Amino acid sequence: MSDNQIEQSATGSRYRYVVLAMLILAYTFNFLDRQILGILAGSIKADLHLTDTQIGLMGGVAFAALYTTLGVPLAWLADRVSRTWIMTAALTVWSGFTVACGFAGGFWSLFLSRMGVGVGEAGGVAPAYSLISDYFPKDQRARALAVYSFGIPLGTALGVLFGGLIAAYVNWRVAFIIVGLAGVLLAPIFKWVVKDPPRGGMDREPGEAAPLVAPRAPAFGKVLATILPKPSFWLLSFGAACSSICGYGVAFWLPTFFQRSFGLTLPERALFYSALSLIGGVAGIWLGGVLADKFGSKNKAAYALAPAICFLVALPCFLLAMNVNSMVWAFLLFLIPTGLNLAWLGPIVAAVQHLAPASMRTTTSALFLLINNLLGLAVGLWFFGYVSDLLAPRYGAESMRYALYYGLGFYVVAAGLLILASRRLKQDWVE
Repeated sequence: MSDNQIEQSATGSRYRYVVLAMLILAYTFNFLDRQILGILAGSIKADLHLTDTQIGLMGGVAFAALYTTLGVPLAWLADRVSRTWIMTAALTVWSGFTVACGFAGGFWSLFLSRMGVGVGEAGGVAPAYSLISDYFPKDQRARALAVYSFGIPLGTALGVLFGGLIAAYVNWRVAFIIVGLAGVLLAPIFKWVVKDPPRGGMDREPGEAAPLVAPRAPAFGKVLATILPKPSFWLLSFGAACSSICGYGVAFWLPTFFQRSFGLTLPERALFYSALSLIGGVAGIWLGGVLADKFGSKNKAAYALAPAICFLVALPCFLLAMNVNSMVWAFLLFLIPTGLNLAWLGPIVAAVQHLAPASMRTTTSALFLLINNLLGLAVGLWFFGYVSDLLAPRYGAESMRYALYYGLGFYVVAAGLLILASRRLKQDWVE
């Protein structure tokens, strides 16, 4: 398919929705392989004799160390070569290392396997953001990116559901092997379906001709010189990162909380939390994308203000949900913060795409993800496990409850940073 044919497909047919569906599917496997460790934590901890801190290190530091650092050079490469080839290779690598997790014999072998998953997933997200920006026009971009982010609740729900049920009725090793092999099989199908469109094609005005020669991707130093002086980049990145400390940490440790404080069995936790993640997550992500596209065209500040409000509303809902006696009420109350916790994805990711020209988008996205995930994943998962171990002598089985109480304060910090970002977005925006 030529560049002209790809561009016509992107602007005048349903092919872009096929591409979006494939990107969602890849992102679903990304989060399935990433989040499955949370529901399997109890079984792994008992089998390998680990502490909450060690489980948190495997879920956070082991994964995030290379996931975040390799994401930037891979994104720099994706601004120069085929984004679809990079994503295909990434999907194959992270799925293969997920299989390897099933053969781990102790802490260090599982830790290294999780590092391998992070290596693969480093090339899976920033190129997808860039592809979506080149398949969807500006006024649909926040919603398209929000729909792409459905892969987060879908992957989390499937990882929790299938991982939990397979672990309950077979064992945790088989759960890793099955989901990893499924991703390996998806990789060649993904490459066959998804084509790489011309960069910046959807940023031109109607009737504007395409350039005869595609612009060269700028040097990495030029990207840094463009992005780093913008206060909104830092405020959006650290605001999202603070919310991700809560988002990733709470998502990872809630199944443990349901086990220790609510007394749910492994199959009950799998069903309860997968439904919670799927329903709440999809609704919240869609809400964020709709709000951004609706109000952002009139006021760029809405891209940061909408998530800030969502975080402030989520905090009391989380606290209330953790302290009810009825599981029905707990489910209904947890739905609200589960959704609002993810409402930032469409607005903030769309805003980050507009802080740089099209030729810099993949690298810019990777720099944003570096900050967001290094703090969110590496700190978030470790923080709750460490605080739980620290409080265990005093609170016993309830230590995870109090660890969650402490961690939810990051929502307030996130909201404050995003409110500050909203005041700078119009000035830093690139049309």
